Amino acid sequence: MSLIGSIRKDIKAIYACDPAARNTLEIFLAYPGFHARQWHRLAHTLYNWHVPVLPRMVSHLSRFLTGIEIHPGAKIGQGLFIDHGMGVVIGETSEIGNNCLIYQGVTLGGTSHLKIKRHPTLGNNVVVGVGAKVIGDITIGDNTKIGAGSVVISSVPANATVIGVPGRVVAVRNPDTDTVEKLPDPVWEKMENLERRIAELEKLQDKVEDRRK
Repeated sequence: MSLIGSIRKDIKAIYACDPAARNTLEIFLAYPGFHARQWHRLAHTLYNWHVPVLPRMVSHLSRFLTGIEIHPGAKIGQGLFIDHGMGVVIGETSEIGNNCLIYQGVTLGGTSHLKIKRHPTLGNNVVVGVGAKVIGDITIGDNTKIGAGSVVISSVPANATVIGVPGRVVAVRNPDTDTVEKLPDPVWEKMENLERRIAELEKLQDKVEDRRK
């Protein structure tokens, strides 16, 4: 795809994901996620040309201007929308598919000091909620949604919904029937059992106190 076509796809993604988007001029002037994406195009091109220092300088300038840090080596597909974006960090070996949505405070981070693939790979149409952390050389399947504040440290299948710390799959959508299968959540079940047990003990305590009166 041509550069102009790719930029148009970014703009189209913003219109699709942000009901506050009024017009294209506003997107060009006042959307830091859009700005960071365009700066990254330049930095990534220089990085692929093996130009020393300059790609990181471009990335550093972009972070200063937008609050979004994207390493020049990160590979990003078409139609990425970084909403608001302040505090977003995307590491060097991260790979992001097409039509992904990333909210503010998200980290695509690494777990190794070796020069290997150490950052996550996001499939197509992935949504990463506010403040979520996706860590390590893991794969997030297509159409997956990661809840706000989640910490994901293992790979996730396609069409899943992930929440919690550590992140766990709580639902999987069947794209053929458009139905959602909710999976057991052992942590939540234990909390509900604990709440029921506490309620039973409180009732028992009330009965004991009534007998003493």
